[in-house]
Amino acid sequence: MTFIRKNACSALIAVCVFSLPISANAEELIYGFQAEEFEYRAGENGEDLLVWEVDALVGSDELKLRLESSAEFDLDAKNFEDLSNQITLQTPISDFWDVKGGIRADTPEGSNRWYGVVGITGLAPQWIEVDADLYFNNKGDLSVSFDAEYELLITNYLILTPSAQIEAAFSSDEEVGVGSGINSAEIGLRLSYDILDRAISPYVGVVYERKFGQTANFARDEGEETSSWQAVIGTKLLF
Repeated sequence: MTFIRKNACSALIAVCVFSLPISANAEELIYGFQAEEFEYRAGENGEDLLVWEVDALVGSDELKLRLESSAEFDLDAKNFEDLSNQITLQTPISDFWDVKGGIRADTPEGSNRWYGVVGITGLAPQWIEVDADLYFNNKGDLSVSFDAEYELLITNYLILTPSAQIEAAFSSDEEVGVGSGINSAEIGLRLSYDILDRAISPYVGVVYERKFGQTANFARDEGEETSSWQAVIGTKLLF
């Protein structure tokens, strides 16, 4: 089964790459990399975490290949509490919204999961950045994720960014500690300073995480905390 999954993933990547439009005009090629979060977190319950949320894209205005990675690495235990990598094709459906579809692999310390994903990403009114995804994994479970953030310019260089992430599942998967219903939420507030034309923006902030329902019960059974405040320091990168 592992061989089949690896080859299916390779085939999808090949299809994604060769599906991109080829143009004689190199200026039509769009590519970029950003680290929306690259930070150290110190939690009230003694957590010491390295956290990142990065993505890269290549393609054209009509079709892009997007790679996304997010992780939480426990600096004390020296393992990944969360590690997710996603590859999707993304195409516009309006001036401000794109739809996307592809695959995601979760490979933290413990049980792994593979997902198919369809979603929408773009700008809501008031320039709120939104990313919403529907996932279906190799166990047949459905789940959803919703992310939103807003950049408030205090000055041309000083930016306050509130963010929120909510995750929910339609069925429980105790093996990976996920319960049905709304299972977790994360709210953050980061104050960044642009020191190099938005390419490098160091920041400080605070994050609150909480688990709910069955997910919280699974965490308690494992002796884990169900909520935590964390101080963060990091930098945004954009190339």
